[in-house]
Amino acid sequence: MARIYTRTGDSGETSLGDGSRVPKSAARIDAYGDLDELSAVLGCARAAIGDARTPVGLDELLGLVQSALLNLGAALADPSATEVENGFDAARLEELIDRYEQPLPPLKNFILPGGTVVASFLHLARTVCRRAERKAVALAADEPVPAEILTFLNRLSDFLFTAARAANRAAGMKDVPWHGGS
Repeated sequence: MARIYTRTGDSGETSLGDGSRVPKSAARIDAYGDLDELSAVLGCARAAIGDARTPVGLDELLGLVQSALLNLGAALADPSATEVENGFDAARLEELIDRYEQPLPPLKNFILPGGTVVASFLHLARTVCRRAERKAVALAADEPVPAEILTFLNRLSDFLFTAARAANRAAGMKDVPWHGGS
């Protein structure tokens, strides 16, 4: 097995999928770095599932999302990529949102992130996802980015919000409403 360290990034540069070298602070690196962070937060949510009462199949779904994020990151790491072979798309996320949302009470106001540990990690993942989406949108304004990445991230944040609510409900916890003001 090759060593984990290569020393090629010691000067603050890294290689992209097309072989070009860029600063580690480049917008493209920043964008796929947020996808890596998002996957790590999802890993925390999955670890917290354990024996917790959560929607059936949530752990498996989050694993599929983590794999999809790795595919998106690989596409972002290659400036010549024009599409993503993801296997998990926005349409599937919409189906999951509809399925998870169906038994939930309708929202009448904003809710505060929290509840169970699983739900809290899903809310955290949602915020990281929104940041990743903002960075991907900013990158797309200057460089080519496959459109399905932007669509997937937009839908994923909605799924994570709904999954957090569903996780709380499965555990018997109500959403914490925001009442505004102090």
